Amino acid sequence: MPSQEHPRVLEVERLLRAAGATGEVRHLPDSAPTAAAAAAQLGVEVGAIANSLVFDVDGAPLLVLTSGAHRVDEALVAELLGVPRIARAAPAFVREHTGQVIGGVAPIGHPAPIGTLVDIELARYDQVWAAAGHSHTVFPTTYDELLTLTGGTPAEVGRGAETPSGPTAAGEQPEEMSAR
Repeated sequence: MPSQEHPRVLEVERLLRAAGATGEVRHLPDSAPTAAAAAAQLGVEVGAIANSLVFDVDGAPLLVLTSGAHRVDEALVAELLGVPRIARAAPAFVREHTGQVIGGVAPIGHPAPIGTLVDIELARYDQVWAAAGHSHTVFPTTYDELLTLTGGTPAEVGRGAETPSGPTAAGEQPEEMSAR
């Protein structure tokens, strides 16, 4: 199904309009499963991409919106939340709790509210870009608007910035936009 007609994208567009958001959903020519891919297509810094990463916190979902140039420190976030640990969510868990698939998870439009942390690193940018429900769609917003749209909590979710352009030294793949 083309991204323009995808029901998740239509729902994100509806919610953005209802919230009075100023940005319009943009349809990208290619899939943007990573922050680097989205940034390249948009011609922006990778740090201006808001990755939607879903974590499993003892069976409950947690959405962390982090800068594409910033990796989530799971131990730091667990400490912040006062829980023993958080774990990157499996694709089925992401779909169950967001109604969207990895590669296009929007910060809004989920079946039920999800606790959300918003990386303070995103405040460095006048405009940030977030997925819009499909791997070919994004929308522009601001840090403050992202906090309002999601009801999220500003948080330091990592230590130091990285540019996820390929596998890290530990062999991990870069953060994905949709599992963000």
